[in-house]
Amino acid sequence: MTLTEDTLRTRLADVVDPTLEEDIVSLGLINDIAIDDDTVRISLAFNSPYAPIEMTLGNRIREVIADFDDDLEVDLRAHAGEAQGFDEEILPRVKNVIAVTSGKGGVGKTTVAANLAAGLEKMGARVGILDADIHGPNVPRILPIEDEPGVTPNEELVPPRSDGVRVMSMGFLTRNADDPAILRGPMVNNIMTQFLQEVEWGVLDYLIVDLPPGTGDASLNLLQMMPVTGAVIVTTPQQMAVDDTRKGLRMFQEHDTPILGIVENMSTFQCPSCDDEHDLFGRDGGANISADYAVELLAKLPLHPDFGDEEAEIPLVKDTDSPVQPSMQQLVERVADRIGTVNRRRVADATSEETAESVPLESEN
Repeated sequence: MTLTEDTLRTRLADVVDPTLEEDIVSLGLINDIAIDDDTVRISLAFNSPYAPIEMTLGNRIREVIADFDDDLEVDLRAHAGEAQGFDEEILPRVKNVIAVTSGKGGVGKTTVAANLAAGLEKMGARVGILDADIHGPNVPRILPIEDEPGVTPNEELVPPRSDGVRVMSMGFLTRNADDPAILRGPMVNNIMTQFLQEVEWGVLDYLIVDLPPGTGDASLNLLQMMPVTGAVIVTTPQQMAVDDTRKGLRMFQEHDTPILGIVENMSTFQCPSCDDEHDLFGRDGGANISADYAVELLAKLPLHPDFGDEEAEIPLVKDTDSPVQPSMQQLVERVADRIGTVNRRRVADATSEETAESVPLESEN
């Protein structure tokens, strides 16, 4: 029996998206199928490179084809379209923008953002991080960089790299590390615009944007200028931090930005000598936000000396000897999966709308 496109589509209807709980054909996740001699080429509406769930779906597709004929070669490609919010004007070569934010300062937002960027790059993705905390740029402290930004013939800034992660920060634009950025709102907006429009980011799978705490100009400017794929919100268990986090979460919701989830940092103190855990700042703050707003609790990160140890390998997500590393790696994978879910749901919603428009209404008698 010869494998045809119709036969393959029928068989692929057995592959179910584990988060959307429908088959990939009905969801509209198959862009195109081409069968040429001994090769099957399939274009998938995936836009989250190295997300574990999407890689699992890819393996399941290969299994379906192998069950029919294990001599067939399989060529899977991912292609994002307009349904996923792909912007052709602002950062046209960036697939996903992830905002990392917090309601108040001092909760470890930059630590989470930097480790998220490094973790995605470690998985194989092309990643950049924009340190948009204009008044407190700390990303270069966590992702050490020796080079200065370059400049293209078109006078665009070229981000230096920390390993493979491309980094741009206000810290590169001040003379000394201790110099304050004394800037009013319009100047902050101008710098944000420059970072988004006048930086040669290249082709990126993920751009992590480390926003300043609160709901000020930088956050609003980002939401108004470009489609943000989703937001990761960092808090601690302390009630004051939790209260401010709720406000920040609502700001993103009011701008129709998907909330990828909550990260509860400094969740417990993990004793380095006895491995006992102690609740120093309260408990269940992130879990309560998760329950009240129906968003995912992505991770509970411990308070551990490695977070402030300059001798520990930074970022911690790459340090296999640190007891914090498994929690960080799990966070990275969950964020990638949440990005994938958001993007696939957009495709499914667009497919559903197109189907509804193509079905003629029954005439009323």
